[in-house]
Amino acid sequence: MAQKKGIVIICNLDTRGEDIIFVKQLIETRGHNAYFLDFSMEEPPPFAGDITCEHVAERGGMTIEAVRECYRSDRDRAMENQIRGASAIVADMMKEGKIQGVFGVGGGTSSLVGTSVMKGVPFGIPKLMASPMAAHPSYVGKYVGTHDITMHHTVLDVVKMNPLLKAQITNAVGAICGMVEMTQGTNITFDKPCVAISSFGFGEMAVQTALGMLDEAGFTPIVCHAQGKGDKAMEDMIRAGAFHGVLDICTGGIVENLFKGNRDPGPDRFMAAVETGIPMVLAPCGLDILSYGGRPDMLEKTKDRPQYVQDSLRVQVRTTADELRQAADVIAERLNRANGEWTFLIPLKGWSSQDLEGRIIYDPAADAAFVARLKEKLDEPERVKEVDLHLYTKEFARVAVDEFVRLYEGTPAQAVAG
Repeated sequence: MAQKKGIVIICNLDTRGEDIIFVKQLIETRGHNAYFLDFSMEEPPPFAGDITCEHVAERGGMTIEAVRECYRSDRDRAMENQIRGASAIVADMMKEGKIQGVFGVGGGTSSLVGTSVMKGVPFGIPKLMASPMAAHPSYVGKYVGTHDITMHHTVLDVVKMNPLLKAQITNAVGAICGMVEMTQGTNITFDKPCVAISSFGFGEMAVQTALGMLDEAGFTPIVCHAQGKGDKAMEDMIRAGAFHGVLDICTGGIVENLFKGNRDPGPDRFMAAVETGIPMVLAPCGLDILSYGGRPDMLEKTKDRPQYVQDSLRVQVRTTADELRQAADVIAERLNRANGEWTFLIPLKGWSSQDLEGRIIYDPAADAAFVARLKEKLDEPERVKEVDLHLYTKEFARVAVDEFVRLYEGTPAQAVAG
């Protein structure tokens, strides 16, 4: 039997039944401690949690009576209070060493409260939410965000135990128990400076080559998938001090945000490195395309442009010169505020595996419009360095890594402490 661990179960006992009792019994049968953290807001629960809803409410700043009254007229305010209280209690339990994992089970409200609390739990600590909402595309991104939260799709609503639901709850409990038994928690150490690298398929050759080169140069490279959530997570982790520098090869999130593409990372792309001052080398992979797969409205709107169709969900539409000028304006405005060293590398023979002479996405005139506007708007246009290479090559990777090493070695140690 594995060493006994502690798992907190975030739940609303006023609407749960035998299903939630079963969860606790399963965890305890496995040899671990299980604690009900009850955030009930509507009615007094049939039995008290190990951490009561009264205590959760008070830690959030309200009495439970005020929460119940508020729930009837201002549900968001009641919920925010319980999230605030539960988050504070879970943080205390973590500090005391009482819990090594966080588990949630239920529907929409439980998923929102549970995952909101999980977002405050450190990276590496197991977090699992079992819910039928795990398959809802409009919600799951909000539940998980850029955090290491696992969503288990129960398929069925978590209401009244039945053989099918029991099977799914058993699987979910098995998952969280396995996680806490195997986890190294927050004990993640590095013996070399960490460098983030943005990556996706159209820049993969350069990224994969750069990984080995960075390793040889004395760094630990960490790849962040620039599909929207991945590059947003990279920004969050830079702010948290996880990285000593960034090789930002796939910067297409800028156009995705401006023109509402599928890989939109939000409005703050680049800003973490700009504000923290870590050295960064940038490249334009992904600025040449917009991802509109599965979007009939946007595909119709851009039907006269060159398109690269991977499959029904991945359709890449060529960006125009005007769109790239707008992207250059945004990028220049952000880079002009940078507190550290940076270089923007421009490969003159193409920006991605599809931006290549003879292929449909190839448009050197649009690319040139971006470069001209970027230089025009930058306070230090000499930081834009054009290289007579294609981005999707090993040779470009060499140039990018060498430039990063040059910037890193010229940056004061305290600015890249991580």
